[in-house]
Amino acid sequence: MSAIRTALAAMLAVIALAPPGIAQSVPAETSGADLVRIDHPEWSHDAVLYQINLRQFTDEGSIAAAQAELPRLAELGVDILWLMPVQPIGIEARKGELGSPYSIRDYRAVNPELGTMDDMRAFIAEAHDLGFHVILDWVANHSAWDSPLVDAHPDWYSRDWRGEIQPPPSTNWSDVADFDYTNVELRDYMAESMAFWVREVGIDGFRCDVAGFVPIDFWERVRAELDAIRPVFMLAEWEQRDLHREAFDATYSWTWNNMMHDVAMGHADAGALRGHYFYDEANTWPRDAYRMRYTSNHDQNSWEGTQFERFGDALEAAIILSFTGSGIPLIYNGQEAGNEHRLAFFERDPIVWRDHPLNTLFTQLVALRHGNSALWAGAAGAPMQGVPNSREEAVFSFVRRNENSAVLSMINFTDSAVVVTLGAGPHQGAYRDWQSEEIQHFDDSTEMELGPWQARVFVASFD
Repeated sequence: MSAIRTALAAMLAVIALAPPGIAQSVPAETSGADLVRIDHPEWSHDAVLYQINLRQFTDEGSIAAAQAELPRLAELGVDILWLMPVQPIGIEARKGELGSPYSIRDYRAVNPELGTMDDMRAFIAEAHDLGFHVILDWVANHSAWDSPLVDAHPDWYSRDWRGEIQPPPSTNWSDVADFDYTNVELRDYMAESMAFWVREVGIDGFRCDVAGFVPIDFWERVRAELDAIRPVFMLAEWEQRDLHREAFDATYSWTWNNMMHDVAMGHADAGALRGHYFYDEANTWPRDAYRMRYTSNHDQNSWEGTQFERFGDALEAAIILSFTGSGIPLIYNGQEAGNEHRLAFFERDPIVWRDHPLNTLFTQLVALRHGNSALWAGAAGAPMQGVPNSREEAVFSFVRRNENSAVLSMINFTDSAVVVTLGAGPHQGAYRDWQSEEIQHFDDSTEMELGPWQARVFVASFD
């Protein structure tokens, strides 16, 4: 499904550089509560997402084996576990040996290759005991061709010019049949299926596949019905502001990922980052919209490249920005092990787990986020404020500050060492280096040296 997602990302990725003198703050009209009318679950404010591809997460490729890894994830410190679809997979028109997890045959069952419904309940129960919340990947837009719904409710599906049930139009998703959301009975069935997983199984929310292919009013209805059961977290695989109004807590930030790739590959400089955060995003998205920042996920790893292929020597800088800038960060399983392999999508291809420096980096960043409310998502955190420097084509510098803490970040997005002088700005004062613990005083003439692709992060606490 990567080709159309790449095209959609390109269509949405209009990254403008901020012209000189543009205000580097969030305009009042985009920060008003009326643009985000849902209440984010309190446990999502400082959360870090962790995506689990159950087929590849363990050698066994099962829910029970994944459950045994929960203590390790607790040590990593992540909060919301996103499980790729666990339902039975279609056989008709299947791609590859095992098929796509996004070709669902039965919405209210568990794929026997992964385990049983009891295994799912046990996984969720232990996850909850360890302090995690669990969201399930949900495929509302289409089903497998051999889903019983095709024969029982053929009127639930869209038709091509010949009057035949079709795959989602203008895609290469030949293994799935497209739903027609003008059908009220389909909407009722899908809403009740989602409620089943929350009410009967214990799921805490959903990541919704190609959410923009499904009408927003359906998602808004579902969010209200699920919240009536208990507060849920909703992530949309889409990039549209209106989805945040009454449906989704978080949306994909394809533009961030593609812009970050361009910077890493030398096709853009640090000015693109200022343009993204302070011009494009600050003027388009409400402050309380959680924008998901990621350096890998299942689609990107399998179809576009590993984290190392996508970001090269800039990888750690990109990861640090994903945690210290605005938004909600994602870790894809295997990143912390330095996975250098494009995981097969339709076959078994277990991750090779190993000790790797990225595990330490992610652990430190999760703790940094949890311990500094300025870094939290949306209105729970502080907005980014630009800090001017003498090498703005090379270095991206900003501070996030509230009444409890301030986090100052400066990142060199070039392959050469640079010396920069920070100008007058909202960053002045005493901080400690988040890794070395050394105290650093900043004023309007502080000079800093940064190595190639180096990020320096400083923290001040006001408690």
